[in-house]
Parts: sequence; structure tokens; C-alpha cells
Amino acid sequence: MNIGFFDSGIGGLSVLREALMLLPNENYIYYADSDNAPYGTKTREEVKRLTFDAVKFLNERKIKALVIACNTATSAAVRDLRKAYNFPVIGMEPAVKPAVQMNNNGDKRVLVLATALTLKEEKFQNLISRFDSEHIVDMLPAPKLVEFAEKFIFYGPEVSAYIKEIMPENIDQYGTLVLGCTHFPFFKQALEESIPGSINIIDGNRGTVNHLMSVIKNNNLLSPSDTKGKVTFYKSGVQVKDQTILERYKNILYDTKAEKHTF
Repeated sequence: MNIGFFDSGIGGLSVLREALMLLPNENYIYYADSDNAPYGTKTREEVKRLTFDAVKFLNERKIKALVIACNTATSAAVRDLRKAYNFPVIGMEPAVKPAVQMNNNGDKRVLVLATALTLKEEKFQNLISRFDSEHIVDMLPAPKLVEFAEKFIFYGPEVSAYIKEIMPENIDQYGTLVLGCTHFPFFKQALEESIPGSINIIDGNRGTVNHLMSVIKNNNLLSPSDTKGKVTFYKSGVQVKDQTILERYKNILYDTKAEKHTF
């Protein structure tokens, strides 16, 4: 059986890449709803409907676990998905807790970069309430980064200009930048060149995959160690066979520890 990965587009590939390193013997189905991206500018109801449609599609292909590799879709739908399906559902969560722990004893603040919908959803607000007792967390929507990513534009004058445009003037007050959207790790180089080097940049990808690994083990769902893992890609319900797109996906996912996989 497969592990399903779902995202509004290619952002979840940054999470899948971690999974290929930690769980190299698994078979994966990756569903990018690129035809309907971005999700962050849609209503909660729209995002929930699109997410349920995609998960229904994945469930019909016999998945044993599901990763909602999208912070926006997690916020809108993860609770109801867990009620609707019997397989484990792992969602994304911005790395607010570790960011606050890193900065609570100093004089620096935390900046969370995410989509507008993620930032205003109850799930994220509850996260802030639980861990930001000192009120050191600020929020910054960055919708155009998702649009750049879906065009495979991760670096260059357009990206740099946009980052400089949205970043607060008093950026020096921050000690940590949290990437609260799975599309955003693709822009780490551009971000590092646009903000002071003293600011740590973190995301929740590794934590999500660690949780997936724990759930898979605890439910006796691990594939045998002699299994050769495979990744199958779907774009809004249609299997991706276009070699140009596949090469782009492979370039994002490539890692020497993932060489056992076929694409």
C-alpha cells in the first residue's frame, strides 16, 4: 500500500523529500492540486471541499496513511478528515513552538511567514495561544511566493524584490523566521540573502515526517526493508507523465539517500 501526500501544488514536495530520506522503502502517491492553486487566497469552505475531493481520489488508490503536506489545507480540513477516514492523517503545523523556545529568553521576536488563510484560521490561532505566552510572535502573509513556486521560480530579481517589499523595516528585531507554508522552503536561499544572517529560518517539515514515521511504526505499517520504493505523481487527478514536469519534480526531490526510488 501507499502513503498519500497531498498539497495544493508543489509545496508538499519539500515534505516528501524528507520522507524519502527517513522512509526510503515506502511507496508514495503525491497529489498536487495545481489546477486550483493557490489555496491561501480561497475561502475555508473552498479549501475544505478541494481537500476532501483529493483525499477521496487518494483513498481510492489504497493508501495506508495520509500526509496533508499543506498548512492551509491542514487548518481547514484535518479535523474532519480524521473523522471521515480510518487511516492515520498527519497534518502540518508551523514550527511556532520551537521558534518561541529559541527566542523566549532573549530580546528577539518571531516572524511567521504563511498564507493569509493559515494565519487567520482557528488552528493557527490556538497554536499561538498555547505557545506564545510572551506575545513575541508576529505574522506575515506572503501569497506571491506560492505563485512563484508553482511557476518553478525560486530565485531571481522578481523573488528578491517581493521579499524585500513585504519584509518589515525593523527586521532586526526578529531572531527566527518560521516558514509556515510548504512552498516556502524552496525560497530559503532568496530569504537568506534578503534578511540579516543572525535570523534563524526554520520549518515544520522534518517534525511532520518524524511524526509520520512514528505513526507508521506504531501501527505496524512499515514496508519491508527490501522493498524498492516508488513515487507516483498526480496533478489534480491526472497522472503526471509529462517528462518536463517529472524532471522538475525529480530535481526538487533528488537526494543521494533517495536513490533507491524510481520516478
